Amino acid sequence: MQSRGSNARFSAMGMRSPISSLMLAMFAAMASLYVAGRLWQDAQNRVYFTKELDRITGQGHSAISVADTLKIIECREQRKKLSALEMELTAARQEGFISKQSSDMSKTPEKGPVIVIGIFTSFGRKNDRDAIRKAWMSTALKKMEEKKGIVARFVIGRSANRGDSLDRSIDSENSQTNDFFILENHVEAPEELSKKTKLFFAHAADSWTADYYAKVNDNVFVNLDSLGNTLASYLSDPRVYIGCMKSGEVFSEQGHKWYEPDWWKFGDGKTYFRHASTELFVISQALARYISINRSLLRTYAHDDVSVGSWFIGADVKHVDDRKFCCSSWSSGLFISLSLYQHNLLGQINS
Repeated sequence: MQSRGSNARFSAMGMRSPISSLMLAMFAAMASLYVAGRLWQDAQNRVYFTKELDRITGQGHSAISVADTLKIIECREQRKKLSALEMELTAARQEGFISKQSSDMSKTPEKGPVIVIGIFTSFGRKNDRDAIRKAWMSTALKKMEEKKGIVARFVIGRSANRGDSLDRSIDSENSQTNDFFILENHVEAPEELSKKTKLFFAHAADSWTADYYAKVNDNVFVNLDSLGNTLASYLSDPRVYIGCMKSGEVFSEQGHKWYEPDWWKFGDGKTYFRHASTELFVISQALARYISINRSLLRTYAHDDVSVGSWFIGADVKHVDDRKFCCSSWSSGLFISLSLYQHNLLGQINS
């Protein structure tokens, strides 16, 4: 009985086996089609997204070679740099860092004077100015400029009370002599001498194209022929600073005659760097242009000679310590103090 039942079960299983195999095969086929469809769809999506990414980022195929592309990028960068430089140049012109004369290069430059001498004077010193006019700044001022190439002017600012009697007296004197170089935007004051010196060189360089520019006090007699011969030996030096070079102690005590508010900048030794003495010194055209262009940047100190020396101490400038510019040698004939000249002249008159 058992064997017969077992045979029946095996027979039934044998009848169901082909149906199960067919179902399994159909299921496997459907699963394969589904997986293949998803893989194909994913592949299509990847292709689409890749094309879109290339389109957006510009990395798609192009008819321009890689080398040409690099050249275009380089040109664009150069254009950006050029635009930035043009903007900086415009800003520099507005700030006064670029010479006004550089914008007018089409004009043929005229031959300028050999030297422009600024004689620093102040209010109430007409007698000293008259003495200089008689001594070496002749009344034939135009002839001196044309024949010798020497321009000499008395340098002065304006009164703190603009248009007062001090200003009117200078204007009246200038109307007769025409030998002043008036700094209209400068207030004449002893404590402003450094700024006055900077403005003189800046405006003189803008007004005349000379080989040299000199600053001299109104109590100094100048032998123009000797000065010309001295300067002739330095014509080959484009950036030269000539004078009686000195140094000295920096005074930090308020109330002292030579007090320097910025004394701490000169170090623990409190000693000035080398600079030309204030009575008389000469700079070349390039240095005068340098002052003119950088006038808004150049720092001034309590004393004008120290200020001028500070402008050149860090530049490529030839410092010339010419002892003929020193007070001790002025009696030799190159330069003498006006008081000594007047004393000698008075002695000749009385003899």
